[in-house]
Amino acid sequence: MNKKLTPQEQSEIFGQDWNPEYQREAEERWGDTDQWEQSQQRAAKMSKEDWQRIKADGDQLNQDLAQAARDGVEPGSERANQLAERHRESIAQFYDCTHSMQVCLATMYTQDPRFTEYYDKLEPGLADWLYRAVAENARAHGVDPDNATWE
Repeated sequence: MNKKLTPQEQSEIFGQDWNPEYQREAEERWGDTDQWEQSQQRAAKMSKEDWQRIKADGDQLNQDLAQAARDGVEPGSERANQLAERHRESIAQFYDCTHSMQVCLATMYTQDPRFTEYYDKLEPGLADWLYRAVAENARAHGVDPDNATWE
C-alpha cells in the first residue's frame, strides 16, 4: 500500500507493451487537474493484487467491447449502453468520471493514433464503435456529445 509498482511489476501485470513514458505523458497532459490528483491518491492505495484485478477486469471489458462490435451491436442500444457504463466505471476507479468526461476520452481514442491502434487491434473499427457507444450513452444521460467538456 502507498507504494508504486516497480517497472518490473508494471511489465509483469500490464505486459511487455507497457511503457513507463505513458505515466509521464499523462502527467504532462492532465497533471494540473483535480482528476489527476484524485487518481494519484487512489492509485497510491492500491496493492499489486488490486492492479492485477484491474488489469483482468479491463481485459474482460475489452473482450466484451470487441465482441459487441463484432456482433454489430448498435450504439445506443441497451447492450451498448451497459458496456459504455462499464467503461466509465473502469475509469471511475481512478477518478470521478462524468459522462461528458468520458466522451472527451472516447474522442481521444479516435484522434490519437496510438489509442486507435490499441482498440482496433482488438477488433477493426473498435475505437470508432466505442466512441459512438459512449456518445449515445452520454446523450441518454443528457450530455450533447458534440459539445462535451471536461466537467
